[in-house]
Amino acid sequence: MNFWKLHGVGNDFIAIDGRFDNIDSNDYSDLAKKVCHRHFGIGADGLLVVKNSDVCDVEMVYYNSDGSRANMCGNGLRCFCKFVYDNNIVKENEFSVYTLDGIKKISLNIEKEKINTVKVNMGKPNFNPTSIPVNTDKEVFINEKLVVNNKEIELSSILMGVPHTIVFVDEITKEDVCKYGELIEKNEIFPKKTNVNFVKVDDRDNIHVYTWERGCGYTLGCGTGMTASVIVANHLDKVNKSVNVKSEGGNVRIEILDDVYMIGNAVKICEGTLEV
Repeated sequence: MNFWKLHGVGNDFIAIDGRFDNIDSNDYSDLAKKVCHRHFGIGADGLLVVKNSDVCDVEMVYYNSDGSRANMCGNGLRCFCKFVYDNNIVKENEFSVYTLDGIKKISLNIEKEKINTVKVNMGKPNFNPTSIPVNTDKEVFINEKLVVNNKEIELSSILMGVPHTIVFVDEITKEDVCKYGELIEKNEIFPKKTNVNFVKVDDRDNIHVYTWERGCGYTLGCGTGMTASVIVANHLDKVNKSVNVKSEGGNVRIEILDDVYMIGNAVKICEGTLEV
C-alpha cells in the first residue's frame, strides 16, 4: 500500500488512496494506530484515507493516531487536498470533499503549477452545548469556570466539526498545555472529551494558539482549533474577523464571513510503501 506523509503547520498525517481496497470506511482504526505510531510505524498525528463519494468529488476518512475516528480535521483536510490534487484524483483547483462534518468546499491557489495555499470553507460554528457536547444547563458555554487540579480556569466551548474548548492566557507554555490540556480533555463535563486550545491574543489581527488534541495529545498545530479560537475570540470582541493565527508549527489565516474560511499551506514530507 503506497502512502504519502504530509504536514500542515507541523500537524502531520499519513495519506493513502483507499478507493479500490476492500476496507470499509469504518475499519481503518487498527491501521491508523499501527502507521501513526512514532516508534513502530511511520509516525503521524492521524491517518487520511481517500474514498469515492456519491455526493462530492471525493470523500475524506480521518482517524486519529489512537485509532478513534473524527468528523473533521482542518490541517488534515488541507493535506488531503494536496494529496488528491497532486495524484490526479481530482483535476480542478476547486472541488468538494465529503466529511462526517458535511461537505467542504475547497479552493486551491496554484502558482507555477504547484499548490501554494489551500482555502477551506470550514462551515459555521455551533455554540449549542448539547451539540458540543457539554454537560451544562447554560444556553452557551462561554467564559465559564472549571476547577482543574485545584486551579480555577475560565474556558469556552464550541463545536467546529469536533468539540473545541478555548482557554485565554497571558502567556502560553507547553508544560501548561500538556498538564491542563489532558485534564480538561477528559473532564466529566465533556462526555465525548474535547480538544483544548490555549490562546494568547497579541492584538486584534494576531493570536497564538497551542492545542492539546483529543485522541493524539499535544500537536504543533490544529486547524479546527485555530478556527474555533478565532471564532470565540471574535465573539468576545478580542479580535477582528480576519486573523493571522500562529502555532508552534506555522501560521494560517482565518476569515469570518457568512461561513468561516481557513487559508494555509500543506507540505509533502515523503512517500513510500506500507507493509500491512
